[in-house]
Amino acid sequence: MSKGKVCLAYSGGLDTSVILAWLLEQGYEVVAFMANVGQEEDFEAAEKKALLVGATKFVLVDCREEFVKDVLFPAVQVNAVYEDVYLLGTSLARPVIAKAQIDVAKQEGCFAVAHGCTGKGNDQIRFELGFYALKPDVKVIAPWRDPSFFNRFAGRKDLLAYAAEKNIPVVQTASKPWSTDENLAHISYEAGILEDPDQTPPKDMWKLITDPQDAPDQPQDLDIVFEKGLPVKLTYKDAESGKEITATTPLDIFLTAAKLARANGVGRIDIVENRYINLKSRGCYEQAPLSVLRRAHVDLEGLTLDKEVRHLRDQFVTPTYSRLLYNGSYFTPECEYVRSMIQPSQNTVNGTVRLSLYKGNIIVLGRYSTTENLYNADESSMDMLTGFEPTDTTGFIAIQAIRVKKYGQSKADKGEELTL
Repeated sequence: MSKGKVCLAYSGGLDTSVILAWLLEQGYEVVAFMANVGQEEDFEAAEKKALLVGATKFVLVDCREEFVKDVLFPAVQVNAVYEDVYLLGTSLARPVIAKAQIDVAKQEGCFAVAHGCTGKGNDQIRFELGFYALKPDVKVIAPWRDPSFFNRFAGRKDLLAYAAEKNIPVVQTASKPWSTDENLAHISYEAGILEDPDQTPPKDMWKLITDPQDAPDQPQDLDIVFEKGLPVKLTYKDAESGKEITATTPLDIFLTAAKLARANGVGRIDIVENRYINLKSRGCYEQAPLSVLRRAHVDLEGLTLDKEVRHLRDQFVTPTYSRLLYNGSYFTPECEYVRSMIQPSQNTVNGTVRLSLYKGNIIVLGRYSTTENLYNADESSMDMLTGFEPTDTTGFIAIQAIRVKKYGQSKADKGEELTL
């Protein structure tokens, strides 16, 4: 008799195929779930394999439009970044996948959801906090934290032996000594030889982005139009045909930005980051589309966003949102509150940024706005007496100097000198 129905996040790889068979062995009925978030995947082969192993049903959910519109573009609006470099490609996908998995679990009458995340990573936290927020009564099965599972499958050798025993097909390919995770925003590389932070990634590891040294010798120019901080149009001239190409839908804009950036070597990073569970982790990422869109957006804000609004947003909203995303706290009251602060800062971010992509570099050629231009060339000019009188600055400096003078005098009274 079945213990009940479980919705398993299934990748088609060795780990989740073994988990699928193991769940069946434990007496569960399993629905294999996959989310299409833009990864390069043979979905038909994954479905065939899941059903062959014994899944009751295979459900594929196309999340790409929702991913770009509801998560990736707001991340561009807020200039999301973790520890100055990482543009949160993996973190951003997790709320979308978690929601889709819970929706499938509800539709299929599953009392539990399962995943194949390791016990030392961030993803287990991201998925499970999402699961519990979206369906508070759900049961979560995490095999890699279950002693009966991880003691039985200590390594790849044990997984392969079990796969052979259960007639689970395993594709025999040259093993890559690292693990990857891919979606529309990026691909990540971790573990294996990359656990040595001084190990230079081999050239053949990088999958999506052309090596900057091998990128075209001619720069690729493009224009990105923003409305209220959202990319609404991307235009470029195709190098081969000479035709002007325009993308206008969110998904098309994102895919076009990815295509151009990848071809020109833009978006590779290699960092040691701080995981939420207080371990340091070395990660390599290819984050082409977000690199281009974020750079353009940051630049346009210089022209169109009020100084104090920008400073407040940069001090609180951007770092807080980024940290919450990284820590898996998307579906929380604090993140809902912070997300509500993104759009009010973006109402004036309207205009066009002209970029050039060249051998790994993003070069801003110019920017303009016909409606929200806060820059006034006459006021800012060193050659024109407009905006305010030079003598006005004397009073401004005098007021600013009041407390500075007191500070200097207090030091002098104590016989102390100000030093560099």
